[in-house]
Amino acid sequence: MRVVIVTESFPPDVNGVAHCALQTARHLVRRGHTPLVIAPAVADQAADADAPCAVVRVPSLPLPGYPQVRVALPSRRVAAAIAAHRADLVHLAGPFVLGVRGMTAAARLGIPAVAVYQTDLAGYARTYVGTGEGAAWRRLRAVHGAADRTLAPSSAAVRDLEAHGIGRIRLWGRGVDTVRFRPGLRDTALRRELAPDGELLVGYVGRLAPEKRVDLLAGVRTLPGVRVVVVGDGPSAPALRAALPDARFLGRRTGDDLARIFASLDVFAHTGPYETFCQTVQEAMASGVPVVAPAAGGPLDLVDHGRTGLLVPQGDPDALREAVAALAASPGTRAEYGRAGRAAVQGRTWEALGDELIGHYLEVLRERTAVAA
Repeated sequence: MRVVIVTESFPPDVNGVAHCALQTARHLVRRGHTPLVIAPAVADQAADADAPCAVVRVPSLPLPGYPQVRVALPSRRVAAAIAAHRADLVHLAGPFVLGVRGMTAAARLGIPAVAVYQTDLAGYARTYVGTGEGAAWRRLRAVHGAADRTLAPSSAAVRDLEAHGIGRIRLWGRGVDTVRFRPGLRDTALRRELAPDGELLVGYVGRLAPEKRVDLLAGVRTLPGVRVVVVGDGPSAPALRAALPDARFLGRRTGDDLARIFASLDVFAHTGPYETFCQTVQEAMASGVPVVAPAAGGPLDLVDHGRTGLLVPQGDPDALREAVAALAASPGTRAEYGRAGRAAVQGRTWEALGDELIGHYLEVLRERTAVAA
């Protein structure tokens, strides 16, 4: 198959949309297909040197107040690239701006499209501007309603989409690299560096932005014998450093370095309530680390409460603190949850999820052929 992946974000960006788009392109190449990626332009001109396939960059601008996020500008390159690639199918990754143009081009060219829902844009609108949820859902309905199939990453995401009038939905989760993320990478030297007095390490990994609610860790840092570790960057970093003065901020980490940090934690605490999936929860589980997460969105599917971690009411700092305190007081429970979490994700490899995605592509192509006949 010749597949065009139109994505709102792609490496060197570090986020769920970029990572999933990269893994999709890699898997398609491994399976003998021919993908092309269309993504917003980035400042680093050499960013695509290690990409698994050709990448077409569309002019973009940094999002005001959040320069790490770039938004594509209107461009004829999208339709031209799809046509030139002679695409059999268009994959829209987290469509909202660039993805809308990709959907329009696919429809005009008569090419089937699969739209992958990945970002709770309505929730972000509520967080950043206090309004705009209705407009966000109208835009999402327009692009997903035009697609042949929408793939949602979690049961909660499926329910949200259906509640807002979007149909033709299938569940498609995310893979995790269980070779890279593994308990054996636990590093005693790193633990001594981060916790010189032998403190329990409670970590957060992800973007540092208002919707992630990392500020909720302020109560956790007051627990006796606990050290908070924050991995990531974003516009909220200065405020969070002030709110968590004794936390260790490690900045953006990737690859094996990130895997080593995950495995060296005692508890992983996720705080954001707007996760359609939450890949970092899977990476913590693969690393054998018990998880505390909000009982909302993607973590509802990932965390088996009382077996692989603990789910707490979203936005409740006291509940988060109490859950971490309970795990801090019970090394046996932490170990038990960690083993169960690792076992739960063993089969969720990117290879397995990639083959599942190709299955969706083939079903869509067969449905189009049947309609045409």
